[in-house]
Amino acid sequence: MPISPSELTDSSPGKLVEIEHDVFAFIPDDLPRELSLPSHIVKRLAKAENGIGQLLGICGREFNPFLIASPMLHREAILSSKLEGTITTPRQLVLFELADEEADTEHIDTQEVVNYTCAMKHGLALMESLPVCLRLIREEHKVLMSGVRGSKEKPGEFRTSQNYIRSKVGRGIKNARYIPPPVKEMNVALDNFERYVNTEEDQCENPILIRLALIHYQFEAIHPFRDGNGRIGRLILPLILCNKGKLNSPILYMSAFFERNRDEYVDLLLNVSRTGDWISWIDFFLEAVLVSAEESITIAEALLELRQQYHRLVQKGRSTALLVLLIDSLFQLPAITINKAANLLNVSHQAAANNIRKLEDLGILTEISGRSRNMVFIAEKILSFMYEHYEKNM
Repeated sequence: MPISPSELTDSSPGKLVEIEHDVFAFIPDDLPRELSLPSHIVKRLAKAENGIGQLLGICGREFNPFLIASPMLHREAILSSKLEGTITTPRQLVLFELADEEADTEHIDTQEVVNYTCAMKHGLALMESLPVCLRLIREEHKVLMSGVRGSKEKPGEFRTSQNYIRSKVGRGIKNARYIPPPVKEMNVALDNFERYVNTEEDQCENPILIRLALIHYQFEAIHPFRDGNGRIGRLILPLILCNKGKLNSPILYMSAFFERNRDEYVDLLLNVSRTGDWISWIDFFLEAVLVSAEESITIAEALLELRQQYHRLVQKGRSTALLVLLIDSLFQLPAITINKAANLLNVSHQAAANNIRKLEDLGILTEISGRSRNMVFIAEKILSFMYEHYEKNM
């Protein structure tokens, strides 16, 4: 059931407004510029900041961070979409991207996940000229929702009517799990949200990771789109860290942690609205940062190690440079055809086939189509990094 007046305590960071008989929407207050943090939060904050520092140190060594970031982004896209009930596999995702297929009912889940990766890359490009602002968020939403379920809900535009989050107990707004602010109050809250996101550090006492926890809560509380709010809310987290200079590329993702702790994640967000329990939410969020940083470090180190191993395998012969280029392209998309290889390497079809065969002989590529023409090759070890339960030795 939605938040009721009897549940709202004096410490709640917001208020309720009745939108129909006995149905109340929640209007969040402006985010606090300073919070008193207990010692256990300060200790967890230090650990989370150290985790991000270590991750940045590892990935900062790489001249092309997207060789590491791309497999991580694919993994995040799959897991963030899974939180919203969209299921696709890493293999389905990379084969879809390889084929450049247009969305249809058969591939709609995969298209939604592809859109997530495109939205992240679009956001990074926009940040060259924009801060993380409402315009950037709308642009990302437009990419995320175009051509998929929810595309009729005006991608790239904030909602113009009341929405709500469904519960498991029944349909309709009276059975909603949460009802965000009406449109007028939503627009005011969004303006305040944008100002908070872009507040300079010397004007806000909260450290950036504490601010990030508050920002994530606030976006979910405002729920400004008809659909896609959860994915956008998670997508902007690494962008903000990049924008604030804490990361040099989007290499920290928390959807895996949120997926594993889905009920606690949702309950803690709601409890902030009901009782103002920021500390429990921040504690959980910082744990998500630390665990996610540690997982990203493991993945980044293993990716770099695998890339070096592959480079060593091809260090002999006259076509070394082409093979290295081909290998590095597989870290960005671990699926390829001979035609794609020919275009990438700017060589003939036969020369591309020869290079593909060399990587196949070395065990780097595996042909999966079973065809004699239009063959498709997968780099299985690179693909394995995109799975939810990745382990270094898998």
